[in-house]
Amino acid sequence: MAEAALGLGTNLGDREAVLARAVDLLAATAGITLGAVSRLYRSAPWGVADQPDFLNLCLLIDTDLQPADLLAACKQVEEKLGRQARLRWGPREMDVDILLMPGVEMDTESLAIPHPRITERRFVLEPLSELVPDWLLAGGGTVKSMTAALMEKAAEQICEPDEAATRKFALLRAC
Repeated sequence: MAEAALGLGTNLGDREAVLARAVDLLAATAGITLGAVSRLYRSAPWGVADQPDFLNLCLLIDTDLQPADLLAACKQVEEKLGRQARLRWGPREMDVDILLMPGVEMDTESLAIPHPRITERRFVLEPLSELVPDWLLAGGGTVKSMTAALMEKAAEQICEPDEAATRKFALLRAC
């Protein structure tokens, strides 16, 4: 089994319910064992500003799947939740990204691990820092140190824990 960190986000529909369903679908996938789940974070849109705010979370899994098969499983979850092909960085029903797999580095046409923009996005680093603050990132910094540096450097990126959304998400997952 290998560890992996995934990032999930949505800004359409009942965001907490969509995230809860995505986590449950991933947990039900053969070859994936769900680990820790971060709080939900509200973040301003990235790239295309004229759209609703996102809710994001990170989660840890253990997996027997090879990276390409894990990507296929993530894409199946997106599809089951109604992901539509739209403008890059535009609104989306669900986005599931493979962020990190310790010991795995790859860059193909369809998949890059670690995620190539992980250190640029507070909505990824902040929830990830809750789960694996001591994991090393490219450049030699830990998730925690890179999060602190990005919070200082990119203070304009709105990203904050959403406790009400986290409570609703937890209740939906408990049902």
